[in-house]
Amino acid sequence: MELRTAASPKDVKYYTTEKLREEFLIQNLFVPGKIKLVYSHIDRIITGAAVPVSPIALTAGNELRAEYFLQRREMGVINIGGTGTISIDGKVYTLACKDGIYIGMGAKDIVFSSADEKNPAKFYINSAPAHKAYPTVLIKPEGEAAGGVVIIKDANKVELGSLEASNHRTICKYILPGQVESCQLVMGMTKLEPGSVWNTMPSHTHDRRMEVYLYFDIPEDALVMHYMGEPTETRHIVIRNEEAVISPSWSIHSGCGTQAYTFIWGMVGENQDFDDMDAVGMKDLR
Repeated sequence: MELRTAASPKDVKYYTTEKLREEFLIQNLFVPGKIKLVYSHIDRIITGAAVPVSPIALTAGNELRAEYFLQRREMGVINIGGTGTISIDGKVYTLACKDGIYIGMGAKDIVFSSADEKNPAKFYINSAPAHKAYPTVLIKPEGEAAGGVVIIKDANKVELGSLEASNHRTICKYILPGQVESCQLVMGMTKLEPGSVWNTMPSHTHDRRMEVYLYFDIPEDALVMHYMGEPTETRHIVIRNEEAVISPSWSIHSGCGTQAYTFIWGMVGENQDFDDMDAVGMKDLR
């Protein structure tokens, strides 16, 4: 597990491109046959991925000083690859592409598998410290409801923006209060429509929680310019397909792609209110 410390906005304004990428960009997440994890001291979030060619078990590692990974944690997972399964204490959940799952604190034996090793699942992971055990829930953006499954309804699939503003997008909320309960983790996915490239602009900050973005569905010859930093001290990081970026609470988090793309957002911190944000006027950005 890779460890990353927190960064002060007073220091970040002096970072070079290389240093910005070293501190905030997460690359090479989806490695066939491996689980890769990055532990950030910013609200203690763990960002990672599992790409099982054969079954892979999730272990705590020395970094957590725990008997098992979710002894004191909760976890959200969204699959962006081929169909796969997650076995949780012997119960098997099947996740097609874009399906998600919330796994509550106390789950001990977690094993990732793929239905087809030639088209493996790509399980994207966000994990946060937890204080209470909430039920494990399988989450499907579309499909038939079954026991223990949440189907995301229209109320949590929000269409925003416009083609004229280059930001026509659909926000799909997976884990949030009132739908899938958690201690602090909030998670979802935003898909840009063809012809639109901007996300989260006008931008905002939220002092009460941090955020991680995973950008994907980016063609090989395309990229996203991810904007971060204090509103009056903005910086950018060039993002390629299936790369993630850590966004501290004091930073804006906005992106503009050379083509449409999709991203998964995960938030942890003190507040789970999706709409609790401090808007930044376009005239105030520098």
